[in-house]
Amino acid sequence: MKTWVYIDHFKGEAVPSSWEAIGAAKTLGGDVTAVVLGAGLEALANTAFEYGADEVVLGEDSALEDFRVENYATALSALVSDAAPGLLLFPTTSRGRELAGMVAIDLNTGVLVDVVAMELEGEKVVATRPVYAGKLLEKTVCNATPQIITLRGRVFAKPEAEAGRSGNITQAQITVGDEKSTVTGYAEAGGGVSLTDAGVIVSGGRGTSNNPSLSPPDGMSDEEAEIWRAQQGFSLIGELAKTLNAAVGASRAAVDANYVPYAKQVGQTGKVVSPDLYIANGISGAIQHLAGMRNSKVIVAINKDADAPIFKSARYGVVGDLHEIVPALNEAMKAKLGK
Repeated sequence: MKTWVYIDHFKGEAVPSSWEAIGAAKTLGGDVTAVVLGAGLEALANTAFEYGADEVVLGEDSALEDFRVENYATALSALVSDAAPGLLLFPTTSRGRELAGMVAIDLNTGVLVDVVAMELEGEKVVATRPVYAGKLLEKTVCNATPQIITLRGRVFAKPEAEAGRSGNITQAQITVGDEKSTVTGYAEAGGGVSLTDAGVIVSGGRGTSNNPSLSPPDGMSDEEAEIWRAQQGFSLIGELAKTLNAAVGASRAAVDANYVPYAKQVGQTGKVVSPDLYIANGISGAIQHLAGMRNSKVIVAINKDADAPIFKSARYGVVGDLHEIVPALNEAMKAKLGK
């Protein structure tokens, strides 16, 4: 099967799941072509060879310097239509999902999203993906051509980079339509480790505010005092995350209560993550939250309620007050890691 892999990047910095997608494509057999769109990206194209691409299609144009989905979709659809690959893979990122959907419309085909396993049967890829908030897995196929699939990050193994590996770069002729939008600038959404790429995530829930021993500043309303207590709880979580070089996450309950911004939400309506280690602090374990982190390799739960549903999904559970346990755990991790 002729397989193309779209390399998602920001200003020439590829997201790690793009390299995972190349590794996943190689398991299906046949040559793998990486598609790189943008401007000034020859270095990125050469990096794709190091991660296993057999060929690279490089489409460069000033109209592609900034990611605008209408321009990228027009360019990619034209390239795919001309080359006719049987399979087109994307990482399941916000840009990847949006672009995959628009390309599918242009090419009159379908998209299988958030796929966690693939196998080849003849010329069809049988894809496995979670359904019903991750409670079940289904196997399905895309009966149109090209088959378009987005792959969940941190599920497929990232290939080892082979320094110095090279290949043939095809400079593609780019076609874009009329300008429909303008990028005026960029702003940092938040510092720290990215949730979707993190190998370790330390998350907090509604229980972060449950520390009555803390006395909030005078003049606060009950709601303000609750948020203030939660911020103290999340500061403990942040310290542990810093020690472990981890990302900070949160449950929907914590986000809805204005403890932390939405960007940190893990769950069905937040980010879906697959870290090596997920530490849930003061999170009850509602099904919506579990849908976003149940594929974590190891789950550790810290909760005062011994009957909290999160313990059913955890490999390790600690029944107790996170405000006491997290600082002790942080000190133990510092000693273990020599920090």
